[in-house]
Amino acid sequence: MTPAESRALPAPHPEAAAGPDEMVSHRTPVGLFAATAPTEAPAEPETPTDPDAPSEPAAPSEPTTPADPHTPAEDAAVADGAEVVPTRTWWRRWTRRRQHLAVGGLFLLAAVWVTSRIWLDPSGRVASLYTGDPAQVQFFLAHSVRVVLHGEYPFYTEQFNYPDGVNLMANTAVLALGIPMVPVTLLFGPAVSFVVLVTLGLAGTAMAWYLILSRHLVRTPLAAAVGGWFCGFSPAMLSHASWHPNIISQFLLPFIVWRVLVLTRSGRPVRDGALLALLVTVQAFINEEILLFTALACGVFLLAVLAQEPARWSAAWRPLGIGVVTCALLAGALLAYPLYVQFAGPMAYHGLSDAVKDYGNDIAAFFAPGSPTLGGNQRANINLAPNYSEENAFFGWSLSMLAVGIVVWLRRELIVRALAVTGLFFAVLSLGERVSWWDRELVSGPWQLLVHLPLLDAVVPTRFGLITSVVIGLLLALAVERAWALRPADRRTVRTLTAAGLAFALLPIAPMPLRMVSRPPVPDFITADRWRAYVGPDQTLVPIPVPSMGNTHGMRWAAATNLDFKIPGGYFLAPRNGNTGDAGRFGGRPSGVGQMLEEVATTGRMPKLDDRQRRRFADELRHWRAAILVLPLRQQNVEPLRRTVEDLVGPGRQELDVWVWDVRALTDRSV
Repeated sequence: MTPAESRALPAPHPEAAAGPDEMVSHRTPVGLFAATAPTEAPAEPETPTDPDAPSEPAAPSEPTTPADPHTPAEDAAVADGAEVVPTRTWWRRWTRRRQHLAVGGLFLLAAVWVTSRIWLDPSGRVASLYTGDPAQVQFFLAHSVRVVLHGEYPFYTEQFNYPDGVNLMANTAVLALGIPMVPVTLLFGPAVSFVVLVTLGLAGTAMAWYLILSRHLVRTPLAAAVGGWFCGFSPAMLSHASWHPNIISQFLLPFIVWRVLVLTRSGRPVRDGALLALLVTVQAFINEEILLFTALACGVFLLAVLAQEPARWSAAWRPLGIGVVTCALLAGALLAYPLYVQFAGPMAYHGLSDAVKDYGNDIAAFFAPGSPTLGGNQRANINLAPNYSEENAFFGWSLSMLAVGIVVWLRRELIVRALAVTGLFFAVLSLGERVSWWDRELVSGPWQLLVHLPLLDAVVPTRFGLITSVVIGLLLALAVERAWALRPADRRTVRTLTAAGLAFALLPIAPMPLRMVSRPPVPDFITADRWRAYVGPDQTLVPIPVPSMGNTHGMRWAAATNLDFKIPGGYFLAPRNGNTGDAGRFGGRPSGVGQMLEEVATTGRMPKLDDRQRRRFADELRHWRAAILVLPLRQQNVEPLRRTVEDLVGPGRQELDVWVWDVRALTDRSV
């Protein structure tokens, strides 16, 4: 604990004399709020009183007022002069550790509920709409196995998109998640590791916010649990859960925010800056975009605080400056080489693909429930988000109205005003370059002025809505805390109304199990290692159709073998035409034959081939150093594909559950 944190501790709570096994509820402000002066008149110093005597009611807006330990029945008994034996509910008799374990258990059960359909068959089920992202993540998890077991280079690989390879630092290879998951991947496969990461990402994020909120912002466990719940299971998090475990694994972000606030009042800024640097470094290997969002949100929030009370700057600038410089130097040293590879290494790209960089939220998306929620409707949301994996708003009418009401109710509190500014700022940025209402363009958005700035040119703007989701979670926690601290004549009625309001706002966006569909299994030809008789270390196995953004089954095959064989193509971000430094696009160099086979797989129509196309296919096979072509018997439109490949390279043969074409004689460069 830093000296600043020690000074931030409030006066001892009346329950501080309780035994070690009893829960002591208190709040520790951090950073700029450690020395916050009350908005109204200063509070009178506490004086010892009879523990059975009724306490004076506190102002509802006072954030540091301790909760009344008595029940309404006890207050009435004291008023009648009767002797009262203090009682506690079963929850308050629990230790803090038991409370934390109970809340964490509920979050984990909720995460298992959300992922229940994929848990039934991790290898045979996938998100119902887009199968590319899960296959890509499973490929990266298998790469982590090679990094740990074989010492393979972590930031670049030739195991797919051979021979050009893929810049993994520019593709969110989730090394900070994949390396700890290596035992699970080895024992059960990357498909199981994927669902474990999704489950722990949701529950872990909710639990991390709960711990930070209960320790530093609110004293009521329910308030912290509500805030943590929404941060971990918001519609935006549920939207990404089917495809992006790197985005929903936000369990380090509450601690990063906490350490930034600690820096503003730190007595040891160098040490605290070094701790922040370690958190930043690990988060960079989970998801750099979320790290950038966190840094921007902290900056906007601190500016909103200082704009309201500039006097705080005199005490905050020196420790904050020293800590940030320390963090930048240490994190910069630790990340210098990986970032060099990302921005200047082989297959580096500058800027996102045009297909995603203009993704933005529709204004109406903030008032509709998300697709994976109780009140969600995929058909109704089809024009309100770029796609179903990017529903980064979707709070519903009731929660949107409640959030506005909370800001109006608690507008006198500095932290609420700063949170409101932060949430609104990023909600506006999330609208993208063109502001629309129900898919009707209205005006140009402010993001149009920022999209070409360094770093921001690699941001998907709709994801700024993730920051607004966190802000709403914090506002919910504050609102429950303030409502629970009110002391009217009938306090039970107020708490009942608070619970009813939460149910009204959160029930429509309650999480539902993620929608899944069956997917073809990895062929027995792959799992039985029959391919090893054909493929050498510098050769490739070519799945038919050739792996691409829309056909990622071949990536799952390679991941199932921990990338023991190379494949051409795949789903990834790379510079256009394979030229390092160009703007990004999905996939590597365009493949004419690959596109032709993909069209056959989709439509079932066979093309008319000539000798020029056959020579072109042979050239591509030589470029890929292909050893065999593999077509699963369960592949859609398998017969048109088989006849097309036979027309290109000759007859193949069936082996187990695939068709195989041995093309080593055709691609051997010595011939």
